[in-house]
Amino acid sequence: MRRTERLWGAAVLQLLLAARVVAAFELISVGIAIGAASLLTTYLSYTDIYCHFSECCREEQPLNASALKLDLEEKLFGQHVATEVILKALTGFKNNKNVKKPLTLSLHGWAGTGKNFVSQIVAENLHPKGLKSNFVHLFVSTLHFPHEQKIKLYQDELQKWIRGNVSACASSVFIFDEMDKLHPGIIDAIKPFLDYYEQVDGVSYRKAIFIFLSNAGGDLITKTALDFWRAGRKREDIQLKDLEPVLSVGVFNNKHSGLWRSGLIDRNLIDYFIPFLPLEYRHVKMCVRAEMRARGSAIDEDIVTRVAEEMTFFPKDEKIYSDKGCKTVQSRLDFH
Repeated sequence: MRRTERLWGAAVLQLLLAARVVAAFELISVGIAIGAASLLTTYLSYTDIYCHFSECCREEQPLNASALKLDLEEKLFGQHVATEVILKALTGFKNNKNVKKPLTLSLHGWAGTGKNFVSQIVAENLHPKGLKSNFVHLFVSTLHFPHEQKIKLYQDELQKWIRGNVSACASSVFIFDEMDKLHPGIIDAIKPFLDYYEQVDGVSYRKAIFIFLSNAGGDLITKTALDFWRAGRKREDIQLKDLEPVLSVGVFNNKHSGLWRSGLIDRNLIDYFIPFLPLEYRHVKMCVRAEMRARGSAIDEDIVTRVAEEMTFFPKDEKIYSDKGCKTVQSRLDFH
């Protein structure tokens, strides 16, 4: 009987010891969990504080589509096609968690129609510092790639620059201005980065955005707009499908487009060819008013009319479209 009691007592003691060990491990586990949570909170707080004073690349930050829409509608005049396509393209791209390639947009139209302005709006909506952001990169053909005999050097440097910046921030934005002045062949250096590859040399380019700005195709866009006007059809009836096929073929066959016989077009790597329509008299007046508001001035319709009437318009007989768009509005307003 006593032996049974001793065995029973030993079993109870073992159970009590085991319970204490389990409790100790549970306390350790809870302590580790609390410590990990504390470290994570501290890290996140530190990151937030750091990013408040220094720009951070927040790749997963969603696009505020409403803010972009408002910016385009309030600041871009006479470009219903561009507004619709850019809004849909960016929203779809940023909301897609499984994109297969970078977003590539090619903007076409005469000077002063809003191409540079749109690239600025897009940059500001993707990265708060806009064109001043460390993650937005602007290339100007006549400045960065001036010499035809250095094409191979430019191609190598361009690849290294893009690779390095996308490695630092996957959602980098690259803007190529004056594409119509870019020597043929240079832009094909970035073709592997725009293609449907998961990675190129260990780097994924799928979250990056490439924007090309070009005057090439401006004549094709104007012809379509004039055809609509002469047929008595509304400007707002022009759709992307009326111009995109003509633009892609036109710039592919144009030696002065920067995309002459480019593999980017041949491989269908440019997602949208976006037309910027020539601006009418009423649109120029909108630009004048916007500039006056930006300067903090009261809107004076007499000045608005005088500035708009100082602009020159084409074709010679109809005089429908401003030949400089809104490009000289700022300087002309200085005289009033």
